[in-house]
Amino acid sequence: MPAEIIDVHSLSAEGFPIADIPTQIMNGLSRPFGHKQLPTMLLYDEQGLQLYDDITTAAPEYYLFAAEEEILKNNAHHIVQAMHRGAQISPDEVIVELGAGSLRKTSHILLGLSHFVGKEAPSSAITYYALDLDKHELERTLGDISRSEVGKKLVGKVKTKGMWGTYEDGLRFIEHGGLFARRLPSVDYQFSSRERSPISPISSASSTSNASLTSMSESGSSMPSTPEGSKPPLHVVFLGSSLGNFSRTDAVSFLLSLPLRAGSGDTLLIGLDHDNDAALIEEAYNDSQGYTRRFIFNGLRAAGRNLGDENLFDESKWEYVNTYNSDERCHEAFFRSKCPQIIREPRTGKVIRFSKGELLKIEESIKFSDVDAYSLFTASNLRPVQRWTDKKSQYSLWLLERPPFSFPLLVSPSHPSTKGTRLSYSPFGVPSREEWNELWSCWDFITRQMIPSSMLYQKPIDLRHICLFYLGHIPTFLDIHLSKLLQQPHTEPESFKRGIDPDVDDPTECHPHSEVPIKDEDWPSPINIVKFQASVRARLMRLYDDIDSGRITLTRKIGRVLFMTLEHEAMHAETLLYMLIQRAGSGTIPPPGFVAPPWESLAVTWQEIPAPASSTVTLGPATVSLGHMDFESDDETNSDVETHEFGWDNETPRRDVYVNQFRIEWRPVTNGEFHQFFFGEGKGKVEFPASWVEDDEGIKVRTLYGPISIDIARNWPIVTSYNNLSTYAMVKGGRLPTESELALFYDKYEAGYEGGANVGFRNWHPVPATTGGERAGGKGINGGVWEWTSTVFDAVDGFEPSKLYPGYSMDFFDGKHQVVLGGSYATIPRIAGRRSFRNWYQRNYPYTWAGARVVYDVSV
Repeated sequence: MPAEIIDVHSLSAEGFPIADIPTQIMNGLSRPFGHKQLPTMLLYDEQGLQLYDDITTAAPEYYLFAAEEEILKNNAHHIVQAMHRGAQISPDEVIVELGAGSLRKTSHILLGLSHFVGKEAPSSAITYYALDLDKHELERTLGDISRSEVGKKLVGKVKTKGMWGTYEDGLRFIEHGGLFARRLPSVDYQFSSRERSPISPISSASSTSNASLTSMSESGSSMPSTPEGSKPPLHVVFLGSSLGNFSRTDAVSFLLSLPLRAGSGDTLLIGLDHDNDAALIEEAYNDSQGYTRRFIFNGLRAAGRNLGDENLFDESKWEYVNTYNSDERCHEAFFRSKCPQIIREPRTGKVIRFSKGELLKIEESIKFSDVDAYSLFTASNLRPVQRWTDKKSQYSLWLLERPPFSFPLLVSPSHPSTKGTRLSYSPFGVPSREEWNELWSCWDFITRQMIPSSMLYQKPIDLRHICLFYLGHIPTFLDIHLSKLLQQPHTEPESFKRGIDPDVDDPTECHPHSEVPIKDEDWPSPINIVKFQASVRARLMRLYDDIDSGRITLTRKIGRVLFMTLEHEAMHAETLLYMLIQRAGSGTIPPPGFVAPPWESLAVTWQEIPAPASSTVTLGPATVSLGHMDFESDDETNSDVETHEFGWDNETPRRDVYVNQFRIEWRPVTNGEFHQFFFGEGKGKVEFPASWVEDDEGIKVRTLYGPISIDIARNWPIVTSYNNLSTYAMVKGGRLPTESELALFYDKYEAGYEGGANVGFRNWHPVPATTGGERAGGKGINGGVWEWTSTVFDAVDGFEPSKLYPGYSMDFFDGKHQVVLGGSYATIPRIAGRRSFRNWYQRNYPYTWAGARVVYDVSV
């Protein structure tokens, strides 16, 4: 039987296709000299798709296809596993491939899916839709696949169908429910322009556990369940580095338009070409046998056909040229006019003139460095689940999801969130409303979805309060400081002053906190905490309203209170999580709505990360600048607030420190290295790390998903106390770095949030540290942990304690705490990305997510 092909073309109110190709052609031709272009989709008509197949099969220079096929052939099983969180196929599951082409590469995915459909799964549990521009090519390729050996293995497991239309047509069809509504015979699948709504991501939060705090909340929950959550998973496949045909701005808009539901199990598998050597890229798009030239010139004939005359463009008067701009990481393909010529449009007679040497663009292909890729995904509200590369590291396949919450790139004064407001933000200045909402989504996710009600009155670790304390402490702290700022009475109930943080309004008593209730019934009820939290948040938003309306003038003091209370909440979120990880697997609920890590598949990928040529790098001598200038005492007299960079009292003043030459390890000490040390040279010298657990199967590493084999986490940074790591370093003949030494290393070699650093909940666990390489500009990531330094946390010359929070730093100037730098996977970007931020912990504290790298002195 012929394959079923659904016509998804969108029609205007008059019944004409919305994608008016002739109009697009003429609009591009009518541009001024140097800016003329043709729509790229002209290349992919029936003949063009066949010519493209010739490129992929007969032009060895075109490495993109071969690299992507290699990845799919070698990793289809792992890719399918990762798409499904290791679980079974869901009934009525749908996979849509955008721009499917020949299906040669896709066959590996289809075969992997057929293997993954269990014996107990319903018949034809998966439906695969190939979306493409040409109906005849869809019929041909789907027919070929059904008659192939692969097709025989799909019978009863994977149905293959076609969708005929553009990307926009297909996405609009999906978003209007077309794929799932096809079971209803009365549905009309054509949508007029009057019925069109902007294509935007379907915002759907994950369902919440009845055992979590959400179940007792009557108001204020930011994560309600929705009917969207009942739909089967949707998996979108977008291969061939086709996203590169969009501009970088349009690529973000396109990815945001994909109908992937947050926290639903929906995924995107996308191929991206790397920013490879210019000669390699230019040769790939201009092969020696002319396959690409024939493909490109078919686009010129397609332009003529769409305008009514296939021979409108005289091919003898044009030549194909291409170039790669390494700085912009963009390949461009052009027709160049060999002589002055005139093109007359057949329908209207409109004249288009070309000068000799004038370029007519037909295609551009954006390439992606690691920074480009991570920035793209973050701006598109997508989270990488896993990445696969070919053996030459020329190309990557990424599996992505729309997470329940995420943090954007660090904002600049031109960020969209600053528009239409009286505030202008620097990345580390006054927090925006959006930053608060992002943080509240994170906080509510942790407290309402990961803590079962049975754990609210428990202490996951002895050195901290019960979980419920933190739920009330955060809004109480904010309420107290808003009351002081606005000279208004506190709004918290009296029970909160007894049961949450009795002396929170007296910062001199903040460390340690005063006595808290012993009996569960003496604490405020969880429902009252949630209600109080909602009222304090509303109070804060009213302050923003008053600032925007001009009723209240934004001052440095107001900005400092907003900065301080936001970062205070963010730091406590991380504290709560390193407490909860101690009960993971026996109480704590794994992060719902995030694709669970496919551990075995990830382990295979991690093992393939190339080792650096040398284990250390030599730095110095050098002078390192630490800290910044942000004296709180200047707040009363300095009106500069909109572009000011705030920080905690210990970050000021700026100071220069001379550093002697030293060698430092490329990566922090790993679980595998410390495991070998613990049972060898370090036996009896170090304590068992709190990040490990031992059972009948041996040593395991704690994660928020429960303990996993140390073999999987072998190359993660070890998380343990300063004392343990300092002993390790000394036995190895080295020491831990000073604050200035580690800062110097970070400045030169550490990638930030934009470069893929494992912070801001990019993962819910550490990952192996990488050293980067030429493609990453020599940058790398430390795996997602804070790092210990040998610098004792103490006052520096010029230190001034905070007036708003005097005990924040001073209470810990006791000679027992070490400076800790960087950030963990649960550190928000504005903290992890602020170079001057200093954290600290006691040397014997075992729970914080901190590791360390070893430094060796160099004799001069």
